[in-house]
Amino acid sequence: MATEIKTYDVVIIGAGLAGLRAALAAHEEGVSVAVLTKVYPVRSHSNAAQGGINAALTDRGDSWEEHAFETVKGGDYLSDQDAVEILAQEAGRDIIALEHMGVIFSRNEEGRLGTRRFGGQQRARTFFVSDFTGQAMLHVLYEQILRAKIPVYDEWFVTSLVHDEDGACAGAVAMDIKTGRLGTFAAKATIMATGGLGRVYEPSTNALICTGDGMALAYRAGAPLMDMEMVQYHPTTLKGKGLLITEAARGEGAYLLNSEGERFMARYAPTMMELASRDVVSRAEQTEILEGRGVNGCVLLDCRHLGKAFILDRLRQIYEEAKTFANIDLTEEPIPVRPGMHYQMGGIKADVDGRCWDPEGQWKGLVGLFAAGETACVSLHGGNRLGANSLLDTIVFGRRAGQCAAEFARTRLAPRLSPAMAEQDHRLIQSIIAREGTGETVAGLRYTMGTTMNRYLSVFRDEEGIETARRVIHELKERWNGVAIKDKGRIFNTGVIAVLELSMMLDCAEAIIHSASIRKESRGAHFRTDYLERDDEGWLKHILLYYRPDGPPEVAYLPVRITRWQPQARVY
Repeated sequence: MATEIKTYDVVIIGAGLAGLRAALAAHEEGVSVAVLTKVYPVRSHSNAAQGGINAALTDRGDSWEEHAFETVKGGDYLSDQDAVEILAQEAGRDIIALEHMGVIFSRNEEGRLGTRRFGGQQRARTFFVSDFTGQAMLHVLYEQILRAKIPVYDEWFVTSLVHDEDGACAGAVAMDIKTGRLGTFAAKATIMATGGLGRVYEPSTNALICTGDGMALAYRAGAPLMDMEMVQYHPTTLKGKGLLITEAARGEGAYLLNSEGERFMARYAPTMMELASRDVVSRAEQTEILEGRGVNGCVLLDCRHLGKAFILDRLRQIYEEAKTFANIDLTEEPIPVRPGMHYQMGGIKADVDGRCWDPEGQWKGLVGLFAAGETACVSLHGGNRLGANSLLDTIVFGRRAGQCAAEFARTRLAPRLSPAMAEQDHRLIQSIIAREGTGETVAGLRYTMGTTMNRYLSVFRDEEGIETARRVIHELKERWNGVAIKDKGRIFNTGVIAVLELSMMLDCAEAIIHSASIRKESRGAHFRTDYLERDDEGWLKHILLYYRPDGPPEVAYLPVRITRWQPQARVY
């Protein structure tokens, strides 16, 4: 099959905040840049981020050291501290840069940038745009992309990464969803910024497009996945639908109540209460529910004392969501919430400049590939991400990945790729379209996968549940070969996309299960009821997985990088 080859210095896969910030940074370095995205950029999942973005500004009496320490503590000491220090030190300048680009951050009565408190942090250092911060940032960054005339190939679905004759990443093969035709994008440097894998779980706060594509593509191409067992459950999601109710509500003073009307967090985190770290709050909620003090499988989030005017000004989006999806007026009654899958702390192993290989050779990776945002594991967030650090991650490390990729591209010759490199992907797509129906559907397999992961790899885990999930996912991977679609055409065939996404999600699910089985301790979001304690002597290390198509992944380990904060008891 003849395919067109387009050549750029840097190709970015994904057009959320990390991808757009990387594209802008690389463009400013003077190299040619293109962005590939399976959806129109402002429909990326960054759009859904609500609460805000962290930064410690010294003129507020804050310090980057305090922000960094609370990030390390929040991550249960699995975070690489050199990466955390970079995040905290560079946050302030990136916040100001965003405002100069046009992000209209909310302001206080004095006209200065306003802040609110988020979980796991003593100070109010979260800058925000009401409760739709991600949306505001995403639109402004896309405006900057348009202004810079950076080409964006929207509604192109990446099917594989390609290698040059030396084995380095040399770009990607992608399908134009509008026509069904494949194209090859040759690149001296490729940045993966495809976001998370939330739809591996059911329910999830994540959009339907969050299917772990980038993690699976990089994994299959030779890059390692790191700390995949660390899956964050957000404390406040709507039952059934999984819709996120922002942490900003608790940051502004909302209470969590059990069926007895008790603010139960006083028993679990007497100092920080509802603003303890997310893993602590989610475990407390789940314990209340399991011990019979829940309300129909939930606890209650009470905003009534904040007042209607305040809620409509600072929390309008969740006020409208509660009305629309739960038929509840937040100003008049509490809303039932429960822990729900929200964020993947693990991902494609990357260094502080986004490289998915180690120039010093301490771990093997894929030369020429970079990663940023939720799809990457730098590791900033360790075992548990602090609220409002995710948007900061996308901006700081998206920028750094873009700059480093541009610098790397200037040292490389353009790869010489053959149109035949797309032939294997073409045959796979043709085989999916040609399959005869066996009764297996994407929806059926996806639902079984999601509910299995939510049952056995959630707030609490144990060996029996992990092994049960492993057997189910293995069976689903076999059944995937029988999934057929009714649309036999090529133009906008979303059925083909769904089948390919399901394959990627199953690879991600398998990686989560394998890592969770290996880590025999409780740390951060990974809480095992058969190993209740954190084991710093045995498990203060990262788990790396390398893809093997015909068997379980190859496993390697890396020590956690500690610069100044030794592990200590984690109390809130």
